[in-house]
Amino acid sequence: MSFFAKSNSTTAKAPAQPRQVPWVEKYRPESLDDVTSQDHAVSVLKRTLESSNLPHMLFYGPPGTGKTSTILALAKQLYGPDLMRSRVLELNASDERGIAIVREKVKNFARAAVSTPTAQTKKNYPCPPYKLIILDEADSMTQDAQAALRRTMETYSRITRFCLICNYVTRIIEPLASRCSKFRFKPLDTGDAISRLQDICMKEGVKCENGVILSVLQASDGDLRKAITLLQSAAKLHGAAPLAANADDSAMQVDTLPTEVSVRSIEDISGRVPQDIITRLIAAASNRSGDRFAKLQDVVEDVMLDGWSAAQLVTQIHEELVTSDDLGGPEKNKIVAAVSEIDKRLVDGASEHLSVLDLMVKISGIVMAK
Repeated sequence: MSFFAKSNSTTAKAPAQPRQVPWVEKYRPESLDDVTSQDHAVSVLKRTLESSNLPHMLFYGPPGTGKTSTILALAKQLYGPDLMRSRVLELNASDERGIAIVREKVKNFARAAVSTPTAQTKKNYPCPPYKLIILDEADSMTQDAQAALRRTMETYSRITRFCLICNYVTRIIEPLASRCSKFRFKPLDTGDAISRLQDICMKEGVKCENGVILSVLQASDGDLRKAITLLQSAAKLHGAAPLAANADDSAMQVDTLPTEVSVRSIEDISGRVPQDIITRLIAAASNRSGDRFAKLQDVVEDVMLDGWSAAQLVTQIHEELVTSDDLGGPEKNKIVAAVSEIDKRLVDGASEHLSVLDLMVKISGIVMAK
C-alpha cells in the first residue's frame, strides 16, 4: 500500500476541551436575581426593567461588590445576547479617561442610530429604543472629560443611556452626578459571601478545612471578586482540575490526589500575616516582666527578618487591638492615633523595621499605663 494512499478508515475528531476561564467570570451573575447582597439596588432596577424606562445611573461603592456585574446582568436582560454587541459600549475609564475619548469614542456611539432587533429577540427581551454606555472606574476620568460628558449625556439622552461606575462618588463632578440616579453598593455581609463561596466550592469540588472560608473573607476585606480569585488560587495549589473522560493516561496532572485547602495556604497566598505572629507581637508588648524593650526589639526584629509586609502587620495589629475586649475606649483611641501616624510614615517611605518597632513601643506604653 502506498504511503500516500488515502485511508478508508475515518478518525473521529476529539471533542474540544472546555475553555478554562477564571472563576470570577465563570460565576458572574447572569441576571439580577443572581446578584448577592444588593437588595435595594436590585429591587429598583427590576422595577425599571419592567417599565423599560432606564435613567442615567451612577453606581458607587467599594471594589468587588457587584457594580459592573449588576449593570451587565441588567443589559443582558434588556437586550439579549444578539443585541449586546451593537447596543452596549463598555469602557474602562481608568485606561481611557481623557477628553479625546469622550469626544470621539463615546460621542460617536451615543449619536449612532439604534439598531433594529429581530422579531425573535423582540419577543424574548424588552429591547428598549436606546443604547447603553457603561463607563467603569469613572472617578479616574479627568475633570475636563467629565465636563464634556455632561453635554453628551444631555444631547443624546433620547437614544442613549449612561451608567457611571466608581469607587469614590466624591470624585464625580456635581453637574454629572446630579443627572444620574445614584445606587450605593455596600460591602457584602458575611452570611451572603459565605453561602456564595460555599456554592462555588461545591460546584468545583473544592474541599476546605474548617475556618478556610472565613479566612478568605478576612483576607479579601469584603471584596467578593478578590475572595473568589483567592479561593481559585488555593484550589489550584491543593489539586489539579479533573481531567476529561477521554484524556490520555500520559496527560500531566499537578496533583492526582487533591488535598483540603488549609487556612495557612490562604494566608500564604494572600500575604496575610499568620495569627500566631500577631499574637506574639501583642504578647511582647503586654509583657510586664524584665527588660520589656529588649524583648520587644528581639520579637520585632525576628518578624521583620521573615520578610512580612510592615503595612500588613500594622493593619492586622490594628484589627486585633480595636476588637479586643481587654482594652477600654481611651486605650483604643490612643492606639488608633498611633497606628494612623505609623501608617502615614510608611506611605512616606520610612524604615519598615523602625516604624513597626516604634508602633509596638507606643502600644506597650499604652497597655502598661492601663
